[in-house]
Amino acid sequence: MTPEPLSQKEIEDRLTELPGWSLSGDRITRSYRLGSHFAATGMVVHIARTQEELGHHSELTLGYNTVTLAVNTHSAGGAVTELDFELARRVHDLAPAHGAG
Repeated sequence: MTPEPLSQKEIEDRLTELPGWSLSGDRITRSYRLGSHFAATGMVVHIARTQEELGHHSELTLGYNTVTLAVNTHSAGGAVTELDFELARRVHDLAPAHGAG
């Protein structure tokens, strides 16, 4: 079953529950700053595992000491869906273990 696109209001409401996440164009995005490149790399691996578990993948970028995600649902025409927020919530929950801020 294809996830249903969320309305602008639904997206805005869900973003209030995820500090640091925002809507950029047709994606929800967040950048995390970490203490080192090694810490950022560890977080990327953890996110990749989470994405495999969900069967849903973001645009994931590793910088020197940053990790940036941009996510929408391709099967919903590139719209933001609840599946995107599930991934964002999981990343939000795992970030502190990597010292991400």
